[in-house]
Amino acid sequence: MRPRAGLAAALVALLTGCGGGLPLLHPARPLPKGEVRAMAGFSGTVAVGDLSSAVNRAQADAAASGGAPTTPGADPTFAKGALVLASVAPGLAPVAGARVGIGWGSEGGIEYTGRAMRADLRRAFDLSDTWTVSVGAAGSAALYGHQPDGVLPGVALDQLHGWGADVPLLLGYQSPGDLYMLWVGARGGWEHVDISDVTSEPKVVTIGTPPISLSATRFWGGGVLGFAVGFRHVHIALELDAAYAVISGSYNQTQVQVSGLSLAPAGALWWDF
Repeated sequence: MRPRAGLAAALVALLTGCGGGLPLLHPARPLPKGEVRAMAGFSGTVAVGDLSSAVNRAQADAAASGGAPTTPGADPTFAKGALVLASVAPGLAPVAGARVGIGWGSEGGIEYTGRAMRADLRRAFDLSDTWTVSVGAAGSAALYGHQPDGVLPGVALDQLHGWGADVPLLLGYQSPGDLYMLWVGARGGWEHVDISDVTSEPKVVTIGTPPISLSATRFWGGGVLGFAVGFRHVHIALELDAAYAVISGSYNQTQVQVSGLSLAPAGALWWDF
């Protein structure tokens, strides 16, 4: 019964988490001018290899010491796990967004997950009637107050905020009649996040205990593979992003760096109108 209970607890934690990535979930070919596509689904982020090990070691360290480190600069093992948790954000989250064709082979979009918002513009070039290449640029913002705590003590994810940017390059195939679409490409980006008190005005008296400060900068790059199938105005899309990230920063005045691979699967239902 204990393994089953542990598995159930893990699934509940995953499903109620607000991590998740910021998937593209769009083909290489943009929408015609004035056409709109709305989408809704789920996205996830899975830390693997060294990134997963960093979080596991931090959890073991916290269990052995009875909580988060209280002495500044004293625990690099815990600090690495905290940076992975804040920057990579392993977990599952809803995803919703909309895209619109703006003409001249261009398209714009906006997307929301439980962790962040992303807005982008891109330009596409048709190679043939069915093949297209596109390049885009996007800005994103990690949302203050939209993540739960609990994975690591002393890491106040509900106080997380930040910003970032990414550049995707896609090559895609789109069948006649838009029955199915396939896209593959490369994507790289940068993000900076912080955990700290955020206030609109200085206060002499602090109410409650302020969060332990965290600052993390992540540079990442990897590949994208996506597929969509449907008919007329409705499609189902699936995508997998794989990225190698280098994260550097500090937790409780402990400077560390950690790197490794993460996977970000996503799926959504599209409506075109």
